[in-house]
Amino acid sequence: MAHSMNYKLKNGEEYRIRMAKIDDAAALVNIYAPYVIGTAITFEYDIPSVEEFKDRITQHLERYPYLVAETDKEILGYAYTGVFKDRAAYDWAVENSVYLCDRAKGQGIGKNLYKKLEEISKAQNIQNLYSCITVPVNELDDEYVTMASVHFHEHMGYRMVGKFLKCGYKFGRWYDMVWMEKFIGNHTFPAENFIPLPDLTIDI
Repeated sequence: MAHSMNYKLKNGEEYRIRMAKIDDAAALVNIYAPYVIGTAITFEYDIPSVEEFKDRITQHLERYPYLVAETDKEILGYAYTGVFKDRAAYDWAVENSVYLCDRAKGQGIGKNLYKKLEEISKAQNIQNLYSCITVPVNELDDEYVTMASVHFHEHMGYRMVGKFLKCGYKFGRWYDMVWMEKFIGNHTFPAENFIPLPDLTIDI
């Protein structure tokens, strides 16, 4: 399996998307930490340790893609798919996430990471992609979360399929959570077997 593809930032600087490695953990924690301490985009309260992030990467790569976007100098963002529900009948559905550093936002990196995840997921015979998204109560943006992620997913072809009211509490306030869904398969009968990431032979 090949491991990189080149893209360009708006300033012409090249970046590539490749599969994450365990050694990326510290850089990924640095990207993720501001989301934990300064936003309600994630409901985690505490920044994970580098060791914990190494474990997360390792566990995901046993079955699913975990991608990073990087220039020659730094990692700009990462995205991954993972278990939607831990039962055999859910093997054809995955949940995805994407996180970017500040300078990477508005550069199309999130879109390209998602497109690559979708390509790999199709090769794995995944049928449904899901994203769990924090939204402000009454959809009124605040300093910790906005509707931007919902709009991004709508642009990527996702539709709203569920909303949970005031189910998350962070920064002294309640937040809603929504699920968005995208079909990428034809739901054939019988279903084609799910293919774990290590068994794929496609180029990344």
